[in-house]
Amino acid sequence: MGYVPSPSYSITLRVEIENRIGMFAKIASAISGAGGDLGSIDIVKVEKGRIIRDITVNARDEEHEKKIIKALKHIEGVKILRVMDRTFLVHEGGKIGIYNKINVKGREDLSRVYTPGVARVCLDIHKNPEHVYRYTIKGNTVAVITDGTAVLGLGNIGPDAAMPVMEGKCMLFKEFGGVDAFPIAVRTTDVDELVNIIKKISTPFGGINLEDIAAPRCFEVERRLREELDIPVIHDDQHGTAIVTLAALINVGRVLKRDIRDFRVVISGAGAAGTATAYMLLEYGIKDITVCDRAGTLYEGRTEDMDSHKAELAQKTNPRKIKGKLTDVLEGADVFIGLSAPNILKPEDIEKMAKDKVVFALANPDPEIAPELAMPLVRIMATGRSDYPNQINNVLAFPGLFKGLLEVRAKGVDKEIFFAAANAIANIIKDEELNEDYIIPSIFNKKVAQAVSHAVAEKAKKLKLAR
Repeated sequence: MGYVPSPSYSITLRVEIENRIGMFAKIASAISGAGGDLGSIDIVKVEKGRIIRDITVNARDEEHEKKIIKALKHIEGVKILRVMDRTFLVHEGGKIGIYNKINVKGREDLSRVYTPGVARVCLDIHKNPEHVYRYTIKGNTVAVITDGTAVLGLGNIGPDAAMPVMEGKCMLFKEFGGVDAFPIAVRTTDVDELVNIIKKISTPFGGINLEDIAAPRCFEVERRLREELDIPVIHDDQHGTAIVTLAALINVGRVLKRDIRDFRVVISGAGAAGTATAYMLLEYGIKDITVCDRAGTLYEGRTEDMDSHKAELAQKTNPRKIKGKLTDVLEGADVFIGLSAPNILKPEDIEKMAKDKVVFALANPDPEIAPELAMPLVRIMATGRSDYPNQINNVLAFPGLFKGLLEVRAKGVDKEIFFAAANAIANIIKDEELNEDYIIPSIFNKKVAQAVSHAVAEKAKKLKLAR
């Protein structure tokens, strides 16, 4: 259940109201009394003795929507004609389309964009394979690929149900990075089959964005594709999350005037995001990291709920070899990073942490602890939500990251490229702007994608990953 009304549970009520004084005040009072957030009010039609209005209301969840509707039904002289869920409306017919860049108005246009003129371009690419970047969509197109096994906080809902998320991701690529992206939801959960399918369809794409593939299979799929393809392959749930988390942590260091390499960090969650964030922070130079999952701390020799990926991570983390629960390992920690599940962190756990407590509660939509409970106890708080300060959101990373890689026709990607992206995001915020409630730029800051793109392209050239 949500904490406050939000646009994701937004309904438009078409109501017929008797046209007499005080009616709208009753409606507004009923919505407010039911806890709804009243939005826009539009007149649809005025007739003798009645008026039809569209009233938009934000709610907390579906149950709350029903409560608001019920409150209006009890008002004499008000008739609800229609209830429209605004979130479902924007998905009607899909959220993306394909549009022609060139107008085809006559025979001459047709002969250039298609036969016979197109044959000359085909033969040119046949002779000069690198020209595929120049004369096709490959130079600015990414595949957003999922098997539907780890979709948002919804889990294994399958490829069909994953499609709205993939379309949304493609929209964000275009909106923030100017990158064309296409959603591909694949009907297999077999690693070999998934790798082979992606390899076989990779021709039109300059990069592959893996999305919402469950751990531990996602690690193997990404590793093999990176070895076998000559374009960048990034699993955004891993590296996008890790890049933005690192960027926020770099700015925490700036606020606290401390070297982040000296931080003692606890990560809750050993899935794709938690694992990738742990490795990225280790590679950046933070040595004291302990990872927890449902069974407690990861440590060398643990047998409960382990796999080869967790075993490898256990060898490289938890330097004090703590065997226990999340609450045990938080004693004296500087930073908590939650990439796990709602409401697993208690105020008394936070109180055990070091003096300048830093809490990143990033589980979405409901964080590891309600921000209202954590904020009075901590120096710096971040969440994955847009309705609180310091939103850690992958949108800050992936559009600029792929834009930079596509600009140089990159052959692959490297951890140094991820570090360059993180530093570019962090440095958008100037010293005089930086404070506890502003450690990460807004996702709507258009400078972010440009800065990330430039930093990534330059680093790719230095690493000789650019074509």
